[in-house]
Amino acid sequence: MTDESTPPARRSTRGRRAGVPDGDTEQRILDAARRVFVRRGTGGARLQEVADEAGVTQALVLYYFTSKDALAERVFLDVARTMMNALIGRPTSFDASLESLIEQLVTAYIDAVRHAPFIPGYLLAEAQQQPERVERLVGQAIGTMPSQMAAMMLAHVTREIERRVADGTMRPMTPRQLLVNVMALTIFPFVAQPILRTVMGFDEQRFSDFLDERRRELPAFIINALRP
Repeated sequence: MTDESTPPARRSTRGRRAGVPDGDTEQRILDAARRVFVRRGTGGARLQEVADEAGVTQALVLYYFTSKDALAERVFLDVARTMMNALIGRPTSFDASLESLIEQLVTAYIDAVRHAPFIPGYLLAEAQQQPERVERLVGQAIGTMPSQMAAMMLAHVTREIERRVADGTMRPMTPRQLLVNVMALTIFPFVAQPILRTVMGFDEQRFSDFLDERRRELPAFIINALRP
């Protein structure tokens, strides 16, 4: 019987005999968890299902991640870091034009979340139950407090709106309304995915095609709606 408390250096050899590739067990568990969370959501997922998906024992999952909550947190952080790097990874992000910023927000979010569509629901559930935890998780992902990042974003969008309104190329709108509109239109298909699958007859491939189409068309739709 395998001793799940064996240190990683020794356990990797035993894991190889048990069919677990040496050196990538943790990543296999994370990949499996992401797939299970996509199917079940974090609330409906079970550690045994994650273990079965990864081809390891549940005890080994708990060796790397002490609980389902800790595993969900790690998967969220990995996805959030990827998304935030795409959104704000370049120093010039907050100097971009309004059109470029909207396109960047929409495409980066869709590209990141389409591979982990449980993330919006996970965040909403966490925000309702433990709002301070969401603040901490997002802060870990972006390397600063979300309120500070939001302030930077709002300041830049405010300047862009004021400039565009002054030259007559945009109708007046508060920056908060604009950013919430962008977020709502981008996030909704993921939150409403079960309804869309039923009402519009989406299977996995059709939903993926729909996201490709939305990725192309949504930035232009938002930008056109801003014109006077």
